[in-house]
Order: sequence, then structure tokens, then C-alpha cells
Amino acid sequence: MLLVDDRERVRLLTLDRPAALNAFDDDLYDAACAALVAAADDPDVAVVVITGAGRAFSAGQDLGELGNPRRHDDGKRHGFAPFIEAVEAFPKPLIAAVNGIGVGIGLTLLPHCDLVLMAEDARLRAPFASLGVTVEAGNSYLLPATVGPQAAAHLLYTAAWLDAGQCVDIGLAWKSCPPERLLDQTMEVASEIAAMPIPSLIATKRLLVASRIDAIQAARERENSAFAKLVGGPANREAIAAFREKRKPDFTQLDER
Repeated sequence: MLLVDDRERVRLLTLDRPAALNAFDDDLYDAACAALVAAADDPDVAVVVITGAGRAFSAGQDLGELGNPRRHDDGKRHGFAPFIEAVEAFPKPLIAAVNGIGVGIGLTLLPHCDLVLMAEDARLRAPFASLGVTVEAGNSYLLPATVGPQAAAHLLYTAAWLDAGQCVDIGLAWKSCPPERLLDQTMEVASEIAAMPIPSLIATKRLLVASRIDAIQAARERENSAFAKLVGGPANREAIAAFREKRKPDFTQLDER
């Protein structure tokens, strides 16, 4: 589900559902959330690196749970919301090593990261419009701020795939690497950062995010409201049905009233 590997002062988190292309179900969200909270509180961890096992970084939300959300009876919060809150609040440098495809949260996680390195053959996609829903994780603010308003609009309106070179060009990724060198190069950068005093890293990150944190949280509240109105609606139902039936969705004949 999630592999945790400490390499001196760098903690490597590996999303480990390769058969599901590391799609996030509640269990993976919960494990990743707990790992970030633990790393934030661990005085021996200076930097966290997130990557994926197999040929994907993350294929996004597990659509089986999107159509049939799990029920929990333990009184605790689960899934996407606490995970993205932990990402948003993470006080130390957070680095993504995008080893393969990143879809949905596999893309919207990245603007929250301090550095993003991508394998040269990796690709990213924000599929929300094509699923009959809308953007998530504060990215209605973060994506335009990161890549510019027109690049963000094209990415979100069309659900187009972006290759590693395009991601570097628009600023969604810092650099691309040969696939076989991705993790080594990421860990080299992470180790360089981790050699710095942790209080200085925490103070610097706090300053870097201070001017935008309120805007991100406000964007996420607006997104949650818009998403709630769309999820389960005609377009969303058609998208999920098309996915399960392995066909292209047809949104032209839907009653959207």
C-alpha cells in the first residue's frame, strides 16, 4: 500500500498499488496522510520524497470508490480531505519523483510540492472535466499560479496529456531525468537539502507558503462546493459508466438541468 524507507534524513514514501497504477483508495489516502503527519513530527526527518511503484506515479482517484464511496464506522475522517490537508500543512520540504503517469491527484498533488522531478517518459493529465466533475486540491488557484492562467485553462478544459518536457516548460516540474536515473537524481537533491538545519528548512518553507496558504484553502472550499454539486450528476454517471464499459463517454445528449 505505502512503503516507507528512511535514507539518513530523507524519508522516501512509495505509493505501492502497482496493479491499480497506484490509484488512491481510502486506505492509500489514509496511509499517506499518516506518513506525512509522522514525518512532520519526526525530528530526524528533514525532507520527504514521494514516488510510485511500477509504471505509474498515480492514476488518481480509484473510480470504484468514487462511484461507490466506502462507509466508515470508526468516527474518524478518511480519504482525500485529510490527506490533502496534511499535504497543505506539511512543514518540511516535499519532493515528488514522478516515475510514470500522473492523473488527477497524481497531478494536483504536484503544485503543493517544493520540487518536482519527472522521468522523461512520464505524462500528466487533469481529467476532471472529462469525468463530469471539476478541479480539486486548491488547484483552481495553484495551477494558474504555477503554470500561468492560459496553460492551466487548457490543461483543465481539455484534459490533455502533458509530457515531461511540456511540464518543465510551463513550470509544473523542475526538471526531467532519464527514467533509470530519476530516483537517484531526486535523492541526490533531497540529500543536499537534508544536510541543512531542519529549523531553517521549516522556517523557509513557512515563509514560502505564507502568502498563498489562505488563497489555497479558500480555493479548496470553493472547489469542494462545486465538486459536490457535480459528483453523481448526469455527466459524472456517464463518465463512470463509460470507464466501466471501456468506451468513450458521450456528454452531448445529457439532461444537465
